Amino acid sequence: MKRILKMGSAFIGIIVGAGFASGNEIMTYFTSFGYLGMIGAVICTALFAYLGMTLTRLGSRMRTPSHKDVIYKISGRYLGVIVDGIIIFTLFGVGVVMLAGAGANLHQQFGLPTFVGSLLMIVLVFLTILLNVDKVVAVIGSVTPFLIITIVAVSVYSIVTMDTTFAILDPVAQALPTTLPNWFISAINYVSFNIAVGASMAIVMGGAEKDEKIAARGGFVGGLMLGILILLSHLAIFSQVENVAGSDLPMLAIINNISPIFAIFMAVILYGMIFNTAVSMFYAFGARFIPGGTMKFKLFVAFSLVVGYALSFFGFTKLVNTLYPVVGYLGLFLVAALIMASIRMPKRI
Repeated sequence: MKRILKMGSAFIGIIVGAGFASGNEIMTYFTSFGYLGMIGAVICTALFAYLGMTLTRLGSRMRTPSHKDVIYKISGRYLGVIVDGIIIFTLFGVGVVMLAGAGANLHQQFGLPTFVGSLLMIVLVFLTILLNVDKVVAVIGSVTPFLIITIVAVSVYSIVTMDTTFAILDPVAQALPTTLPNWFISAINYVSFNIAVGASMAIVMGGAEKDEKIAARGGFVGGLMLGILILLSHLAIFSQVENVAGSDLPMLAIINNISPIFAIFMAVILYGMIFNTAVSMFYAFGARFIPGGTMKFKLFVAFSLVVGYALSFFGFTKLVNTLYPVVGYLGLFLVAALIMASIRMPKRI
């Protein structure tokens, strides 16, 4: 059970970054559709649990240190090239977004220059990547429990203190801006995007677990918990939508209303979740090309971080708005390949 929960927590830590923890993604993908956003969150929960289980199970079965072997095995020679390219693009792109988000987080809450938060993140990520994969997984999973406790507490507070009904708030929520056409496509796009983000490191985590059942259950628990957090975050923002509409960081806005001291704590948690995702992205990106733990791997990741730092100056919001929807649609290739692989998965590979 300890190993299952460790992997489940790490799976959440991989996917939950600046957009999720701040509430920005949840408001765009779910709250903007009001009541129907709840149905979207339930669909996401089921898909995340199923796909998380499939990813870690495949990684464990093939004992792979990189996503490459698994992707080509389940996608075939030609589609595999496309899916592999999508994942490589996603790993580096989201890693850059996390560096930008780290700078934006410390700038908003503490007034520090954005380059300071981004530079600190680079140092933390590189020091963590010097560890072996088991220790990296442990580091990633260690921050997750704090996020879970915070989201549960904020959700309960928001619902208990709301002074109106969801029926009245529904049109207010539906007036929120979103680039997604409807709640169903929004939910599928969100799952697709996040699976593209988390697939590589989830496969690497599964490859580090010799027991396939434990790996599969860890992915399932992680996906299930992630879906529940999505639903709770949606309810928290939905119940307070009149107060947080127009906010770039709605969860942080809600917490600021509760207590400024609590908001500082949340800013630290948010930085930790950005750190988790950044570590996962750059570790998996490096492992795709060079075996982890080697000197060449460390130098490659260091170079990638420097390039990512330069690109992060394009700005957090601009990078998110440009990259995330594109990755969501491209990630459908990976989701389709994973579903087909889970259906026809042989006893042994």
